[in-house]
Amino acid sequence: METATDHANADPPHTRRPVARATDSPLGGLSAYLAEFVGTLSLVFVITMVFVVNSAGGLGVTDFAVLGLVHAFILMLLIHSLGGASGAHFNPAVTIALMVGRKIRPPDALIYILVQISGAVAGALLTKLLLDNEGDPINYGTPGIADAPPAPAAQPGAPAPVPQGADWLGGSPIGGMAVEAIGTFFLMWAIMALVVNPRGERHWAGFVIGATLGTMVMILAPLTGAGFNPARSLGPAIVSGEFTDLWAYLVGPVIGALAAYGAYSGIVLTPQHRRGERPIDALD
Repeated sequence: METATDHANADPPHTRRPVARATDSPLGGLSAYLAEFVGTLSLVFVITMVFVVNSAGGLGVTDFAVLGLVHAFILMLLIHSLGGASGAHFNPAVTIALMVGRKIRPPDALIYILVQISGAVAGALLTKLLLDNEGDPINYGTPGIADAPPAPAAQPGAPAPVPQGADWLGGSPIGGMAVEAIGTFFLMWAIMALVVNPRGERHWAGFVIGATLGTMVMILAPLTGAGFNPARSLGPAIVSGEFTDLWAYLVGPVIGALAAYGAYSGIVLTPQHRRGERPIDALD
């Protein structure tokens, strides 16, 4: 997650202020939009592929450590390869939070969101083309809220059986929305710390942000499938036609991202500004 700067008129390192606007990309707005499209396509393709491979129709077993590491590795790659062109959002919730924080202008934010969704649909379509039969049972990686499987039919005269397996959220869309908000909160918190904070160690951004996403996936994927990204959830939903509880995957991440932006700003950025500890106020 890097933000674009104008290399031609670059300020000294201690005065440079991070931005996340397509128009500040040294490669221009079109390059930024293409970067968001390609990045989101790649992200969704890799994520949906690994979910299908780890499904009952694939390997037959789900390894959440593998899922988390794949999320981490692909995000690291995309941040470092495309961050200089677009800021490496690849997530409408991140774009909305940065827009509210005036780090990206509304017209650019709208285009970002449109190309992110388009890239997500293209990534899910690619997964469908490659793994049609294997991907159909899990709707090509469309996330879903965990619920216990239905109990088998009772035998005559026997007590009613109980559902087997973990109940987790009981299929509650409110619970799913809360989980999606929590996971996105941590993701956005890492973005705030490494990218938005002028004192952040931005050369660590890819590793820290990718590792944060991977950690949240390992912990929370059994509950909701770990969308944490409206485009990532919407893309395979459109391709598969499965829209059950989709609103929770659209609303939850936006709430989490906005909460993280507000909390980090209030706890770290505003006091840092008041104490005169901004890099612009100090000599290197």
